Amino acid sequence: MDHRINELIDRIKSLEEELEAEFDKKREEFHLIIEKKRIRFAREVVEQQRRLKTGLLRYLAEAQPLAILTAPMIYAGLIPFLLLDLFVTLYQAICFPVYGIPKVRRRDYLVFDRSDLPYLNIIEKFNCFYCSYANGVATFTREVGARTEQYWCPIKHARRMLAPHRRYGRFFEYGDAESFRKGLERLRKEYRNNGGA
Repeated sequence: MDHRINELIDRIKSLEEELEAEFDKKREEFHLIIEKKRIRFAREVVEQQRRLKTGLLRYLAEAQPLAILTAPMIYAGLIPFLLLDLFVTLYQAICFPVYGIPKVRRRDYLVFDRSDLPYLNIIEKFNCFYCSYANGVATFTREVGARTEQYWCPIKHARRMLAPHRRYGRFFEYGDAESFRKGLERLRKEYRNNGGA
């Protein structure tokens, strides 16, 4: 692969790590404590956040009527997400071992910690659960798809693609048949060489 492209990919990774460090600093501002996957706040922070909680009746009274009317349509989306989650989980469980593709750890993509926020009422907590699940399934599915694409067709598109997955930068250039034929097996094995990441 082109040395300059590798350099840029490394810089992007470095910037992502720097961004995560900044997010960690912001979390510290709220006295966030993570112990054994449980999240806690300092007592004074919890008390302050509880004062900002909107009661259920007030929340419903202040809701836009159209938002209430469209809620069943939004919540009905849970069914396709459940089916997609089930399919992708079965797909990788059956197919990935056959091809030696490391499985994607689903739990790394499905994060449910917003229910610990004391300033959210029950409806807001459910909405946060739903969004966490839907977006978690989407990113889990994207990574399963990216690993599948890396194995079967790691070729960049001729046209620019919006927000490609993180594996895309290592793919072969469109039209570079020689690199594809010579490097396909090597790229297929890169899963094992970098811990499946």
